[in-house]
Amino acid sequence: MAGRHDRSNAALRALPSVNEVVEAAALSPWREQVPRALIVRAVRAALEEHRGMLRAGGTTREAGRRPTSIESIAQSAAAMLETANHPPLTPAINGTGIIIHTGLGRAPLAKEAVEALAAVAGGYAPVELDMPSGERGLRSTIVRPLLTELTGAESATVVNNNAAALVLLLTALAKGRTVVVSRGELIEIGGSFRLPDIMAASGAFLREIGTTNRTRLSDYERAVDGSTALILKIHPSNYRIAGFTQEVETSDLAALARTRSIPLVHDIGSGALTDLTPLGIPGEPWARQSIEHGADLVLFSGDKLLGGPQAGVIVGRQALIDRIEKHPLMRAMRVDKLTLAALGATLLLHRDAAYAAQRVPVLAMAAAPLGSLQLRATRLVSSLEDEPGLKSVHAAPSDAYLGGGSLPTRKVPSVALVLTPRNGDEAVLAHRLRTAGPPLSPLLPRIQGGNVWIDLRTVLPRQDDDVIAAVRAACGASA
Repeated sequence: MAGRHDRSNAALRALPSVNEVVEAAALSPWREQVPRALIVRAVRAALEEHRGMLRAGGTTREAGRRPTSIESIAQSAAAMLETANHPPLTPAINGTGIIIHTGLGRAPLAKEAVEALAAVAGGYAPVELDMPSGERGLRSTIVRPLLTELTGAESATVVNNNAAALVLLLTALAKGRTVVVSRGELIEIGGSFRLPDIMAASGAFLREIGTTNRTRLSDYERAVDGSTALILKIHPSNYRIAGFTQEVETSDLAALARTRSIPLVHDIGSGALTDLTPLGIPGEPWARQSIEHGADLVLFSGDKLLGGPQAGVIVGRQALIDRIEKHPLMRAMRVDKLTLAALGATLLLHRDAAYAAQRVPVLAMAAAPLGSLQLRATRLVSSLEDEPGLKSVHAAPSDAYLGGGSLPTRKVPSVALVLTPRNGDEAVLAHRLRTAGPPLSPLLPRIQGGNVWIDLRTVLPRQDDDVIAAVRAACGASA
């Protein structure tokens, strides 16, 4: 016992100094990347870890190395630095088959939007300056010309998300007054945010009309009175009511609103700018259509079917937009230069619908032909079929979904990579894929029928090699 204690003390005394470890070859790359103080902190933590293992009579994690060696301790410190200095938000691979996945940041940006964002991120940009005059300007004027061109509206403004757009609009136009809404449109969006609660927060009063499944024009006619500030029509994008139903068309509501001299506001939710039926996305209203049907204001998200950054867009009559922009809450909800740059670049792509379908990732994913997905699946299966950690790997038909509250019941035919782990524990394999660390990208699959499924409709083509590396690593093989 005494001999073991003496050996432990001797090993502790043999540990190198902090400075010796800091200068080790394993830490050479880090000496050029981070302040010396961070390296010293990691080295001290690594030394303490090694002291603890020596006191416990164990060995270091690196089998075959002396626990007191400079190399061993430096590599431990390097591993700590790798973990501590990895950005907290990293790219991931979406293998779920849900194209607009809220948990994964909704719409991936187009290459053009990423480049526009990067171009302004590292320097200055005239966000609130009219450069010809040198006078202060409005942020919304940066994207207003594009938004009015694409929607046919008189004016437009942008805030940080569509819920904010609705709160701002209601506060600016309806505080202390009544807003008429069909009971079939009293939606709840993600995170338990309910329309009645949003309306209460804005100071407006909700006037519910009709029933859950049927609302008639006569219901609106009876509800509108001297206290009514506006009529609000909401596209229930994240659910469907089928069967014995009735709703009032936008054009009929617009005619009623005009006769009563109040605005009609239409929240179309997912933000389509054109009819997306040719891409296999039917039934989603688009902004120009709503404006042409007489809506005074139209609201929609920037990061859903539009395929841009998170934003809430309001288009419509200039007099109403001016009132909204003058409200004090506008400053609290304004967007930054990065959002404006990415949104502007995305809107440029939408000037040609066919071009947008190729360049905007969410639209390209939705429209990708099955044949192209099958070819990719064949290559992936060929690359992974000899993976020792897998009992089998094959391609199979799959059902993808738009997500983001768009067409919740409509399936999009797809192709998935189906993995059967050799140990039979699909939950463990899925967990390893989700928690992959650098340099690998974490991959979010789905578990179905005792297997791990990776739906290729939501995997970007450039990520196919990353999928191979992630699966190999998760199965315990060398990536």
